[in-house]
Amino acid sequence: MENQDINEENINNQEENINQTQETAEENVTEIPTPEELLAVEKDRYIRLYAEFENYKKRTSKEKMEFFTYANQEMMVSMLGVLDDFERALKEIAKNGNEADLQGVELIYNKFKSKLTEKGLKVMEVRAGDSFNVDYHEAITQIPAPSEDLKGKIVDVIETGYTLGDKVIRFAKVVTGN
Repeated sequence: MENQDINEENINNQEENINQTQETAEENVTEIPTPEELLAVEKDRYIRLYAEFENYKKRTSKEKMEFFTYANQEMMVSMLGVLDDFERALKEIAKNGNEADLQGVELIYNKFKSKLTEKGLKVMEVRAGDSFNVDYHEAITQIPAPSEDLKGKIVDVIETGYTLGDKVIRFAKVVTGN
């Protein structure tokens, strides 16, 4: 009888082990992703990687264009002093010099200015009476406005401002009225 009890116990334990193994196997089967799920995960990873690469290409292309646009900015800024000297020389020669000297200096000035313009340099158009804009103008000083309509506006332009592309490389220096 004891042997029979032990046998029944062993059989029950074996049945429990088989049931547990089957349950574990069923759990393992549900944990293993299907090929469709694996494909969906890999497809999602691929799409994200592709989008990231496209953004990288656009960003580097934009940075490269900005580099070429503004690469000669330092050279342009250093040439602005020469351009200002030419303008002052033209004014003085027009006052005191002869016509032939004036024409020669004007030819050189125009050629120099056109070469800088070809490279993207633009003159800011600022006149007396325009509204003061801190994005484009630098106020050197304020004076009492000669008339009521010039209060808070530009009275005189001391130095011309320039842009390179869309970027201001030298602000126009102005006198404002208060």
